[in-house]
Amino acid sequence: LNSAWPFLLLYSARPTTAGRRHLQPTFQSPFTTRVLSISFCKANCRRRSLPSIHNNIPSKSRLQHYSSNNSGTKSTTGLSSSSSSEQLKTLQGNDIYAAEEVIKKSRFIGFASHCTNWDDAQILLQNIRNDHPKARHVCFGFVSSSGATGSSEGGGSGTERCSDDGEPTGTAGVPILGAIKGEGLSDVVCAVVRYSGGIKLGAGGLIRAYGGTGRLVLRSAPVEVHVPKRTMRIATRTANSGAVYAASAKFGGVTSGESYNDRGELEVAIVCDEENGDRLKEALVDGTRGGIMFL
Repeated sequence: LNSAWPFLLLYSARPTTAGRRHLQPTFQSPFTTRVLSISFCKANCRRRSLPSIHNNIPSKSRLQHYSSNNSGTKSTTGLSSSSSSEQLKTLQGNDIYAAEEVIKKSRFIGFASHCTNWDDAQILLQNIRNDHPKARHVCFGFVSSSGATGSSEGGGSGTERCSDDGEPTGTAGVPILGAIKGEGLSDVVCAVVRYSGGIKLGAGGLIRAYGGTGRLVLRSAPVEVHVPKRTMRIATRTANSGAVYAASAKFGGVTSGESYNDRGELEVAIVCDEENGDRLKEALVDGTRGGIMFL
């Protein structure tokens, strides 16, 4: 205690709010203050649940590759399309649906139709241009669940295209494309024709106008859902035919093309929903005790 008296002079006693007393330093060096502030933060900070940074990183299925061609069209191929095992939502039939609105004296006419490939989409777009030769802009968006046939893109992995057709970059084609994807549609082409009224809409106005007209025509059109199918053809002994038809009926399969090969075995094609394909295959193997061949 005698050896510590120089340090005790540096502290003075001060009552606390709880009635207790503790030593308070007469002066504080910046180093002491820094240490005290750190201990204060540790004692009083509460843990917060922050959103994970992984939520802001696009998954591989969302990544898109944009490329521009000579016509000023942006195309997207590859990872953005839905898996073949997922249901496909598209416009009903092959009709062309139309909707129109006027924004600040500019006339916007939207057209939409079911379209599975880029070649057919180009024909439709050209027909729209022929029907509206005086229109200043014919902008469009196109989404396909499969690769574009007749073009350099594709390969069965999905295609997206859009064009601003002379409008400021990103103010027409991208909003129309966003309208298609926002409605959860695929195998659809949507075009918006603009007759200018002489009043400038600005970039924000154009984005709202083209995107809004696209959504207007898409929401006015009837939609249908395509369920992916799986087809399998099997061969088995005729004694197993009952087990084959029973398993097929259990999982909603439809049989067709029954025939008999040179060994007297039954050959039949079965079509079922993609999601039931694996279970039906297992049921066929179990029902025939392995006496089945998938062709």
